[in-house]
Order: sequence, then structure tokens, then C-alpha cells
Amino acid sequence: MTDPLLAELLDLALEAARRAGALLRDGRPDDLAVADTKTSPIDVVTEMDIAAEKLITGFLAEHRPQDGFLGEEGASSPGTSGIRWVIDPLDGTVNYLYGLPTWAVSIAAERDGETVVGVVDAPMRGEVYRAVLGGGAYEGERRLAVRPSPSLDQALVGTGFGYVRSRREAQAAVARRMIPQVRDIRRGGSAAIDLCDVAAGRLDAYYERGLNPWDLAAGALIAREAGGLTGGRPGESESGELTVAASPGLFGPLQEILEDLGAWRD
Repeated sequence: MTDPLLAELLDLALEAARRAGALLRDGRPDDLAVADTKTSPIDVVTEMDIAAEKLITGFLAEHRPQDGFLGEEGASSPGTSGIRWVIDPLDGTVNYLYGLPTWAVSIAAERDGETVVGVVDAPMRGEVYRAVLGGGAYEGERRLAVRPSPSLDQALVGTGFGYVRSRREAQAAVARRMIPQVRDIRRGGSAAIDLCDVAAGRLDAYYERGLNPWDLAAGALIAREAGGLTGGRPGESESGELTVAASPGLFGPLQEILEDLGAWRD
């Protein structure tokens, strides 16, 4: 890596994610105490979630006090350095609550609004994904590459569902109409890991409505650096309205069918 700033940001993101992942893995109580609720009783915010974000922001601020933050659990400051950290301290909260292994710490660094570093640490899978803009994507020492693009009817597609009942109903209706047109659909419960699974060739594609910047920033960079394409509705960037990630030959056809199915509507 020739850019010393990006090397520094990557090292800090890796260490912050490692520490937060260890806190979450080793400190998970048998009876998780709920500290707050989000959009419905299903989507819980645990004390561990909040503690992990405080650990991450404290560590990063100690090393780079002029940087800004955007975090799921409330961290928000503009900073003065041109660098902003976008943090999901626990992506896959419900999985974590139930003791399922598909959860991760997701940390991205933006420089002047562009994502330049992404780290997704999945402690229970023993996997750490990382990417630097223009430098490829890796899991450990293995360089990642998306799968060769299949036809749509042979594609294994990941997705997710929101926590508000009306949105889940709309998303389920889209999935029901999608299933006959693809190989199958998977629902893992962590957007960050789903995006990394596209990068690692475990999924051919992934889509979801309702993601926030902290859900997708790191994972989307990792998917792109592994050779995938990311976006939203046709001609648009990924956003809360719709996020799509896929191998290049599959990306356009999947966008088209999602547009036809109204996957961007509640």
C-alpha cells in the first residue's frame, strides 16, 4: 500500500474491530439486558451494542482526534480532518441476541465523502474482511473475488427484511415473486456479512431495502474491491431506498427485475 494515510486507517479499523468483536464475543451475557428499542420490539439494542460503539469511537478518537464519526448507536460528529468513520458496532443484533453466529463489527473510513477503507470482523465465523480503495479485498491473506456471473435463474441471492411489520410484508411479497426466477434466496441477518459473502463468492448477489450508511459502507467497498458492482435503483447509488450487490454480469439483470417487482417500495 503506497498511501500511508490509508494504511493507518486500515490498521486502526482492524484493531478497533478486533477489540469490539472480542468484547461482544467474550462479554455476551447469558441473559442479554435490553437497553433500548428501535423500530419494533423485535429489533433490540443491547447494552453490549452500545458498549462496543463506545469502545470503537474511544479508540479511534484517541489516535485521530480530529476525525468525524457516524455510528448506529448515536455517535455523530463532523470532524475537521476530512476523515469520517462510519460504524456499525454490531450488525446482526437479533442473531447476536439469539446466539446465532452471523453477526459482525463493521467499520468504514470515508475521505472527503468517499469510502476508502472497510473492515468487517465476524468473530463467531473466525473471519475478518478488509478492503482499501483500489487495493483489492481480502479475508485474512486470501484475496477475494466474486463468482463468475451465472444466468439469473442460476443465481443464489441474499436478502434481508426490515423489522417493521408493514415493510417485512412488502419485502416478503417481493421475495415470493423472486424465488421462481432465481436458484434460491438466502436470508442471513447481517447486511455487512451478506455483502462480504458476495465478495467471497458465497452468494452471487444480494439486495435489500432500508439499509443505513453504517450497514453497508464497509461491506459495499469490500464487494466492489472483489470485482462486484454495487448500486441502488437503475442509475443510482446504493442507499436506504435499495442496495444491490452482484457480480458484473448479474448486476444489471437483477436491478431490472427488482425495479419491475417494486423492491424499493414499502
